Amino acid sequence: MRRTLTILGLVLALAFAFAPVALAEQNELRWGGDTEGGAPYMFQDPKDTTRVIGYEVEMIEAIAKKLGRKPVFVQNGWDNLIPGLQRKLYDVTLDGLEITPEHKQEVNFSIPYYATFLQLAVRRDNKTIESLEDCRGKVVGTLKQAYSQQVLEEFGGIEVRTYEDEINAYSDLANGRLDATLFDAPIAVFYAGFNPDIKFVGPEIGRMEYGIAVRKEDKELLKDINGALVALRDSGELRRIYDRWNLWSPMMAKEFNDYSPRTVDAVMFNEWAELQKPEFTFQDRMKRYVSFMPVLGRAAVTTMKVSIVAMILAMAFGFVLAVARVFGPSFLSRMAVAYIETIRGTPVLIQLFFIFYGLPNIGIKLSPFVAGAVGLGLNYAAYEAENYRAGLISVPKAQMEGALALAMTRWQALRHVVIPQAFRLVLPPVTNDFISLLKDSSLVSVITMVDLTKAYGQLATTYYDYFGTGIIVAVIYLLLGLPFVRLARWAEGRLAKVGNMARIENESTEELIASKDGVL
Repeated sequence: MRRTLTILGLVLALAFAFAPVALAEQNELRWGGDTEGGAPYMFQDPKDTTRVIGYEVEMIEAIAKKLGRKPVFVQNGWDNLIPGLQRKLYDVTLDGLEITPEHKQEVNFSIPYYATFLQLAVRRDNKTIESLEDCRGKVVGTLKQAYSQQVLEEFGGIEVRTYEDEINAYSDLANGRLDATLFDAPIAVFYAGFNPDIKFVGPEIGRMEYGIAVRKEDKELLKDINGALVALRDSGELRRIYDRWNLWSPMMAKEFNDYSPRTVDAVMFNEWAELQKPEFTFQDRMKRYVSFMPVLGRAAVTTMKVSIVAMILAMAFGFVLAVARVFGPSFLSRMAVAYIETIRGTPVLIQLFFIFYGLPNIGIKLSPFVAGAVGLGLNYAAYEAENYRAGLISVPKAQMEGALALAMTRWQALRHVVIPQAFRLVLPPVTNDFISLLKDSSLVSVITMVDLTKAYGQLATTYYDYFGTGIIVAVIYLLLGLPFVRLARWAEGRLAKVGNMARIENESTEELIASKDGVL
């Protein structure tokens, strides 16, 4: 038991060693956003997937320069941007965040830097929907937790279907799974404006303003951000950024009181338009897939790190739980059962949210890596405990009795006789659980980590390629798991020999005890 506890301590030390240092320097401006499906706000550069581009990227870099600080990007899911800000993962956050009463209850916003409206889209052959009123009784897709979702729900009579990203919503619209979509106008232009199967209908719907979110206590930083935005607006720098991305509109002209002609060419918008051209050779596609390898390689390393540390923790803690349940005193056994049933009865995603976003409320702040490894490890420990328990109770009681008859202590009997045989029996399901954990590690993307699944989403939404990119990622997952399957088979063979030897020794012992009993 002492050795197992030592292993648990080493696992936690390993987790903290793997965890990236996230201490911000004084001259850094850490900002949070989500690059998955983020054009024109922020997304991976199609020409260089290691870079993040977008009009908000250019804007925050200009603000940081005004403040004399270095911008540092922190990836987080769109619907977790504000919780991440409150957890102090970054100093500010932006990603088309609407200034709404609900958001203002949680954070402070800068002065608006962009104003826009909602755009309704339908299939090109649709003749029945011309306005939001025509959507009653229809299925309309929109972005999860966005202002557009609130508009649809308040309008009433519409079946609202929410999405994590824009690509899937517009794909479902084109494929007939939706009757219409409602998104912010910049999203509609960049993601549906080039689709020949989709058209925009109806007048402008509503009005929304984007702002930079800051924690309520950071009043000095908010003042600096506002000052930088005003300076960028007055100097014309903001207008130039919007022109580059073809985002200047009559609404923005009225907002900035600037009705002058375009100042620069829409170079970034034109590059995006070039990317949407259907002509694409097989060689070009292969070159693109090769360019994905650095991004997917880093993501695969992250996936393996968190999976290995989590599985070691799960095996060690699961063993403690199993031994406590089967051989421990009554109160320890009941505690082990309560833990196992509680963990197995609640979703692992909820547990990760609780560990990462909930524990800071009581002063426990873990890095994304540690939170992910600990969360997955503690969850899978409950399942490993049941595997080990099945193995322990499957070893005949005579094995334990024989070991005790040889003057072994109870712990020695467990260590040298029972556990080796039990572990051999549970090795196949434990290996299977590691493969499952490897895939479940995709859930760590909700706590700002970029694993293989998150990298897949980022690349697929940038290039509109879920098929080819998905095959590549699936093959990588398969290759990551195969060595551990081979290792498990090798270990199973080795343990089978050890188990057979132990069983022969104990059978001899049982025969010796029986013969002594006969003499007596």
